[in-house]
Amino acid sequence: MASLLYRLGRGAFRHRRSVLAAWLAVLAAVIACLVAFGGQTDDEFTIPGSESQQAMDTLKASLPSAAGTSAQIVFVAPKGHEITEPRYASVVSATMAKADKAPQVAAVTDPIQSRTISSEHTTALGQVRYEVGKADLADTSLPALEKTTQEAKDAGLTVEVGGSAYGSGAGSEGGHSKELLGLVVALCVLAITFGSLFAAGMPLLTAVTGVATTLLGLQALTGVFTVSSTAPSLASMLGLAVGIDYALFVLSRHRSQLATGMATEESAATATSTAGSAVVFAGLTVVIALAGLAVVRIPFLTVMGIAGAASVLIAVAVALTLLPALMGFAGERLRPKPRSRADRRERAAHGAGHSAKRAFGERWGRLAIRRPLVTLVTVLVSLLALAAPARDLQLALPDNGSAPAASGQRKAYDIVSDSFGPGFNGPLMILADTSRAKDPQQATAALSKDLKETPGVATVGRPQLTKDGDAVLQVVPKTGPDDEKTKDLVEHIRDEAPDWQEKTGAEVSVTGTTAVGIDVSARLADSLLPFALVVVGLSLLLLLLVFRSLVVPLKASLGFLLSVAATFGAVVAVFQWGWLAGLLGVEETGPVVSILPVLVMAVLFGLAMDYEMFLVSRMREAYVHGAGPREAILSGSRHASRVVTAAALIMFGVFASFVPGGSSMLKPIAFALAFGVLVDAVVVRMTLVPAVLALVGRAAWWLPKWLDRLLPDVDIEGERLSRAATAAEGAGPDTDAPGVPVGTGDISYSQSGIR
Repeated sequence: MASLLYRLGRGAFRHRRSVLAAWLAVLAAVIACLVAFGGQTDDEFTIPGSESQQAMDTLKASLPSAAGTSAQIVFVAPKGHEITEPRYASVVSATMAKADKAPQVAAVTDPIQSRTISSEHTTALGQVRYEVGKADLADTSLPALEKTTQEAKDAGLTVEVGGSAYGSGAGSEGGHSKELLGLVVALCVLAITFGSLFAAGMPLLTAVTGVATTLLGLQALTGVFTVSSTAPSLASMLGLAVGIDYALFVLSRHRSQLATGMATEESAATATSTAGSAVVFAGLTVVIALAGLAVVRIPFLTVMGIAGAASVLIAVAVALTLLPALMGFAGERLRPKPRSRADRRERAAHGAGHSAKRAFGERWGRLAIRRPLVTLVTVLVSLLALAAPARDLQLALPDNGSAPAASGQRKAYDIVSDSFGPGFNGPLMILADTSRAKDPQQATAALSKDLKETPGVATVGRPQLTKDGDAVLQVVPKTGPDDEKTKDLVEHIRDEAPDWQEKTGAEVSVTGTTAVGIDVSARLADSLLPFALVVVGLSLLLLLLVFRSLVVPLKASLGFLLSVAATFGAVVAVFQWGWLAGLLGVEETGPVVSILPVLVMAVLFGLAMDYEMFLVSRMREAYVHGAGPREAILSGSRHASRVVTAAALIMFGVFASFVPGGSSMLKPIAFALAFGVLVDAVVVRMTLVPAVLALVGRAAWWLPKWLDRLLPDVDIEGERLSRAATAAEGAGPDTDAPGVPVGTGDISYSQSGIR
């Protein structure tokens, strides 16, 4: 691996103009595909094979007006008046008549005729059903519907339009301000890390190139595949975070070597071969974790995982090709100036110069391993305390109740909930297949009667008949869409379905937006354990291959589980209990989006393994080159902690920038990733890992000989390069050894350890 990447880095350095031209050509090709095939994102949640989705598919064919998305028009009379007064009732009916003629509308329900009026006679609720799903609504359809309400507003009524057609604002908001804020944070951290604005700009440039390629490609694919609007946001977050981090790791290695006097071309190739090897395997862990989302078997989540994995793969490709090319363009300008702060810091890290002050990373490492058992216990107790609230984690798909408070759909949601009951915001659809019933009409009537008497049911609408003769009934629960009692009601109806079929001959299915959401959440919950086993299992094998150790992969996985538990605890404290909710812009506390656990586990596992890879690879590199266990830990801490800290701060800044003003779906995910990255990097990787390695000593790098013979040697530390360089030097100056680096290691050892 190291030899291959060495040649790749050197080739990119030498042929930098061709590499730059190739990346520009890729961007041009992606833009051309966007123009030719680009479409729109889709925020609908579907789960093929579930009862609710099968019933919905049946309705789409037999009764499109019941299967399409819907909107609500809420009319509120002025204070002291009733909506049933003739002047207001007539304008409500006139508005619904206009709404019936709006684009793509299949049917409307006039609240004056259907008597869908609040008990105080102050509010009327009109229903608008579309002939298509939310994803197929034209851009002009909802604005056209809103225009039909102007006459009612002019008459003095308060009118709000909402419903499932509007979604919950799950998509991206605020343009690109979040990405720009993340870039500003990253620039500040990079400038402090490198001590140079010029060097700090290179990771930003490469990361933006990778993100632009990913986002343009995703937008082009929307014309071919179903892509949720959250997928580009996730890809953007990940692309920026890992793109900057991977470039940071390679570039910091390059500048570190330049500070010791290495030639620019040699340094670029060596940095690509050593730090680049860690980048490759770190990227693979993230890709494995994200691609593992496919085991959940939910299409929109699979697409999100693939989009995130694509952004990571592109970030790796950029770090290994475009970055060495930019190093070639920069040349000597990346070498720290003599006697500059960056130069003194790098030389001190390599034992050069006269500075007796140890690097912060080494001081932190010494503190962690001074009393490793005390450190281990302290970290475990702290993380378990943070994880305690996770026991109360509640999950649901977002609805209009979590939309921004100033939005029309949120106002409509609140009015409906207060005036009619929360269940009117999430009605259930009951599909009764009466083809095998002796008397379909009698079977439908019996079913309707039983549903009205079912605990938890507020009202049951009049049956509608499909063109196949089946009956469709709207059942309004007493509780809201994200309430556990609504889930219990759906399960109860499904449990009673066999009895109804036996008594009446009607086969009953529960569907509708609320039922689909419940099925999605259930599928996610059931898939969490197999997903974790697949992802962690594959990544354990990868870490075993890289580090040739049994202890390191097990420790890495257990540390990740602690980080995840602490992260879920923090999410519950903020988004369910309301701690710091006002500061973070959380307008409504309650269940968090049900995709959060599996998605955060996927992303956070990959990023946690990133830090494990970069930190422990430097420790193993020192150990392979002759250092003792304790000296190897301190060497890895000295050389990698500053970069890992900077990388974690950058990721924290990028993810945290998506929290303020973020959507109801993205906000808790971004918060969880920001919190999880910081805890995992600082508490687990930089503190717990050194303590555990110090406790086990040489056993940390032990691998049974039979297993060592079976595993291929990927040479992530560049040991073969070092041996080749030594052989070339021993053969004399006339030796023809093209492509063999001289002085690849930036760590030297004496018999007593590091010097």
